[in-house]
Amino acid sequence: MRNGYKTLAFIGGGNMAGAIIGGLVQRGYPATLIHVSDPSDLARQRLADQFGVHVHDTNQDAATAAEVVVLAVKPQVLAEVCQTLMAELQGHGDRIYLSIAAGISLASLKIYLQGSPRIIRAMPNTPALVGMGMTGLYASPGVKESDKLFCQALLEAVGKVLWVADEAGINTVIAAAGSAPAYFFLLMEAMQQSTVAMGLSEEDARLLIAQTAAGAAQMALERDLPFATMREQVTSKGGTTAAALAVFQQHGFGSTVDAAMQAAIARAEEMAREF
Repeated sequence: MRNGYKTLAFIGGGNMAGAIIGGLVQRGYPATLIHVSDPSDLARQRLADQFGVHVHDTNQDAATAAEVVVLAVKPQVLAEVCQTLMAELQGHGDRIYLSIAAGISLASLKIYLQGSPRIIRAMPNTPALVGMGMTGLYASPGVKESDKLFCQALLEAVGKVLWVADEAGINTVIAAAGSAPAYFFLLMEAMQQSTVAMGLSEEDARLLIAQTAAGAAQMALERDLPFATMREQVTSKGGTTAAALAVFQQHGFGSTVDAAMQAAIARAEEMAREF
């Protein structure tokens, strides 16, 4: 560790890893302390060119000198990746392992990582790509407070973080944040289609809807008010907004959202059993 920094190894150089790396470098984290492994020549070259980090074609080369290993591969291959990595590293040593693989439980991670006590699960979301991410975090009991603070700072480079009290809370984060950008995109897509049907071009409809969504989200972040209160403030009795919201309610908007979020949690629990 040098001047508060640690040597990092990202196992996997996909979009989420790239977003975190970009946020770190932009905030002044030394690129010379960041190593990334990925099987794709193009991915490695892109990360090296864009951020100046060290890139490797093997996980062992990336992780050998690392104090923090970020597991950023698909859940389906994580067990195999960890098995090979741990064999090559001859044990877990004293590294921190930060997993951003969805659906992989702490119990499974401990098996994959040969009982390492320093494991943190993270559930980031895709707005991390534009520095507006929301990440849920949960640490195993063996993780020191200093380790938690360090990993928190890593994820704060691409947005906000929230520690959950128990591991089940990570699945709630998946439903409310990890999967949630797609919910908003689905609503925006439907609104765009309706707006185009009313006569506007796709480009104009997209601008109207995207800017309105961004503005509403910014208002919610800046004003410490319940969402219900903010909704009421823009809903005049007998007006156009009230008419639109009445249709949403008539078609069971609230119950549909609840069912969708429960389905996300159920799938996360199912994935934990699978892996």
